[in-house]
Amino acid sequence: MPDHGAISGPAGTAGGAAVTPVVSGEGVTKTYGRGDAAIHALRGVSVKFAPGTFTAIMGPSGSGKSTLMHILAGLDTPTAGSVAIDGTRIDELSDSALTRLRRDKIGFIFQSFNLLPVLTAEENITLPLSIAGIKPDREWLAKLIDAVDLADRRTHRPAELSGGQQQRVAVARSLLSRPAVVFADEPTGNLDSRASQEVLNLLRRAVDEFGQTVVMVTHEAQAAAIADRVLFLADGEIVRDEQHLDTDQILDTLKTLAP
Repeated sequence: MPDHGAISGPAGTAGGAAVTPVVSGEGVTKTYGRGDAAIHALRGVSVKFAPGTFTAIMGPSGSGKSTLMHILAGLDTPTAGSVAIDGTRIDELSDSALTRLRRDKIGFIFQSFNLLPVLTAEENITLPLSIAGIKPDREWLAKLIDAVDLADRRTHRPAELSGGQQQRVAVARSLLSRPAVVFADEPTGNLDSRASQEVLNLLRRAVDEFGQTVVMVTHEAQAAAIADRVLFLADGEIVRDEQHLDTDQILDTLKTLAP
């Protein structure tokens, strides 16, 4: 099986030296059920993500892309294999240690925004730190609110915000702790084309200006085209690992993977 662990792209090398990956999975396998009824969602996936890069994960329905993201983010456990975030093996952590690591090292953006309706935009952004009893860096918070263009909406509750604005709140929330990696699961799935582009531009800016590492699952070729790298999954395996593809190239590749 080809090794998709090699790090390449903009942050792949530094002065000719290999870059330590922010996220890595080795032989990641996920099987549901047993015997003849077993479903192999992932089949020994090995992959690495360099710091300061934007990767899109694509594939047909049932290819394993969401399962892979959830395992890499510590939201699910592999049947076999290992996962490391910022040098820490997360598959070996206790539940409490994993909770702390997710809080400190991982940002997550969901398709459904996941905002609390009773809190303001700013309170939703700071909620994970508030729960942990940590005061946010006010200067960084102000910079993020400005970056997501919500300075005049910071006291508004989700019901008073558009879908695009709610997702921008979620983007700011994911970046507030300066995590090692941000995982985005279909972040534009509930948005119109204009709001989708605004969110994608924010994620691109987070990588280019803030040095963030972003890993995004998407089924939209236009969204994936903004990434530095596109991984294609089929039947629980990485079948293509490409750099800087445009929308047409992505669509052509997806057609070859369609069942």
